[in-house]
Amino acid sequence: MEGFVRFFEHSGFVNTTPGHLLMILVGLIFIYLAIRYEYKPLLLVPIGFGILIGNTPFAEHAGMHLGIYEEGSVMNYLYMGVLKGIFPPLIFLGIGAMTDFSPLISNPKLMLLGAAAQLGIFLTYIGAISLGFNNPEAASIGIIGGADGPTAIFLSSKLAPHLIGSVAIAAYSYMALLPLIQPPIMRLLTTKKERRIKMKPPRSVSKLEKILFPVVALLLTGFIAPGSLPLLGMLFLGNLLKESTVTKRLADTAKNAMIDIVTIILGVTIGASTQATTFLTQESVFIYILGATAFMISTAGGVLFAKIMNLFLSTENRINPLIGAAGVSAVPDSAIVVQIEGLKADPDNHLIMHAMAPNVAGVIGSAVAAGIMMSFLL
Repeated sequence: MEGFVRFFEHSGFVNTTPGHLLMILVGLIFIYLAIRYEYKPLLLVPIGFGILIGNTPFAEHAGMHLGIYEEGSVMNYLYMGVLKGIFPPLIFLGIGAMTDFSPLISNPKLMLLGAAAQLGIFLTYIGAISLGFNNPEAASIGIIGGADGPTAIFLSSKLAPHLIGSVAIAAYSYMALLPLIQPPIMRLLTTKKERRIKMKPPRSVSKLEKILFPVVALLLTGFIAPGSLPLLGMLFLGNLLKESTVTKRLADTAKNAMIDIVTIILGVTIGASTQATTFLTQESVFIYILGATAFMISTAGGVLFAKIMNLFLSTENRINPLIGAAGVSAVPDSAIVVQIEGLKADPDNHLIMHAMAPNVAGVIGSAVAAGIMMSFLL
């Protein structure tokens, strides 16, 4: 009988709390959205399953070293890649190897839209300060507005490690929900006539330009914000591996096997970090609210700035304001949202190539913003 009692005390049935059940439900919703609606399945399936792992109850006092926050546990060791900021640069290396910067090189002025879409970062930073978060915490929350999960994790690991779980879950949740969040804002801020604007085809970009771009961009952004080097250094290295054509094997490894492995481990550990006994706090609720606000402000900032740019451009060089929404750095999801909205206004108006310019510029912009925040707050 004593053995049975001991077994029962260590089972999940005894140690279950309402918080565990709530987080398990959240994990199941993530998995459902990923499989049923294909919302960011490569992220939401590992994260959702990680939430299930992290919230399957166990006796935390028993010394079995199972939880992600228990020193010596397997999950704790895997989580070190998040806490120490190891995984985000590796993901950026893979992103760089997959990214074509040609649309941005052919029309550099669209880089301004990527910068304008970072507005949500700084306004949300102010909002977080007003809610009682300190400066490093507010910066970690504000970076959610860049719609860049790896950058949000990297900055949080440096400034506010205790908020990584909440920040990462908020960032990736809203990235997955971009097709629901962005279109209403885009339609509200533009007229049907503006949504029908057809832009000139981007010019052809030479191989030399493609090779020089990652080198020049690295030096420029590195001098502006040295704190962004771990992210942008790997991003531009990955791109050079791709564009040089002499390192095809390395580029293929970076954009396929390596990024897939890192994404799985990152997603599972981020999900497991939502352990109910640690994760469910008032801070987490505020972070979710601020994260949604950041996404909406960033989307609006990009669209409105495109409209402002049109005031100074000739008729033949006008910008379709919809592409401003692609300035948030969820690549290529926000560009796809722009393409869909453009086709709804005019079935012959394909905006995807134009939208990719502010989209990749947004990746650079959010990393630079993170580097600037680190230089002020570390």
